[in-house]
Amino acid sequence: MVTLGKRLRRWLAFAGLTALLVMTGCSREQIPVLNPQGPVAQKQYDLIMWSIALMTIVIVAVFALFTYVLIKYRAKPENEGYNPPDQHGSRLLETIWTLIPVIIVIALAIPTVKVTYDLEKPPSQHKEPVTIKVTSANWKWIFRYPEEGISTVNYVNIPADVPVKFELDAVGPMNSFWVPELGGQEYTMPDMEMAMWLEADKPGTYTGRSASYSGEHFTHMTFNVNAQSEKDYEKWVNKVKKTAPKQSEAEFRKLLEPGRVPEMTFSSYPKNADEIEVEKNREDGLDRYENRQGGHHEHQEHTGHMNHEGHQSH
Repeated sequence: MVTLGKRLRRWLAFAGLTALLVMTGCSREQIPVLNPQGPVAQKQYDLIMWSIALMTIVIVAVFALFTYVLIKYRAKPENEGYNPPDQHGSRLLETIWTLIPVIIVIALAIPTVKVTYDLEKPPSQHKEPVTIKVTSANWKWIFRYPEEGISTVNYVNIPADVPVKFELDAVGPMNSFWVPELGGQEYTMPDMEMAMWLEADKPGTYTGRSASYSGEHFTHMTFNVNAQSEKDYEKWVNKVKKTAPKQSEAEFRKLLEPGRVPEMTFSSYPKNADEIEVEKNREDGLDRYENRQGGHHEHQEHTGHMNHEGHQSH
């Protein structure tokens, strides 16, 4: 049996969502983050709706009190020259308006902490997960499947209704991996492995993107997540192993260089791919350091030359 409190929360969340959609002129399906297609996204969606419900309560209460005060204490002919009496503090009222924000923060904090910890675990813990390594590079996404030994670029295939652990890192600038219909975003960082769990409820194609500015072509850092039935996923893996070209170390190194590329598929990737990425990041870091130091030395030499000339003229 649905309690009055639950009905009220649902109505408020619905009212807030409706207002949001009306203001944006979009349907729920047109806003990916409000169209969850997996258990991770569903938990985050529920948290968003709960937050909207609480904020709706606050907005309604504030506007109701505002309207009441405007009407009750508006200027009227019979009140002309009225001087209100001195008022002392009310402990009851002060307690109420102090407790209300505390209650709201607690009501937001408890489910937020719970969901945050839940997202650190596989969405479906009774199913064997799939691991996929993700590397963001300027300006492309590289996906490696350690269990299958294959690799794709700018698209990724996953089995539907199976938890997928994405192990994230970056070559070059920090970036952000985001598939709105399947879950929230997670950062990719050089030489630091991050992880996130995602799962698709059913087969379908979901758009992923970079959620962080990373240079000239970051807007083109989009990719498709193709969720397939487990049978179709296995067929695809076997087909890639038999028909796709192997990826040489030279090709992998070239892929890490800045530039845009189309979707690509490989039946293998270098066994030392992780070491190559670390080496590339260190080379880039050293180049940036040397460039800064070079500029600093040039400034010193130029300053020293001017001082020397000034000394001679003197």
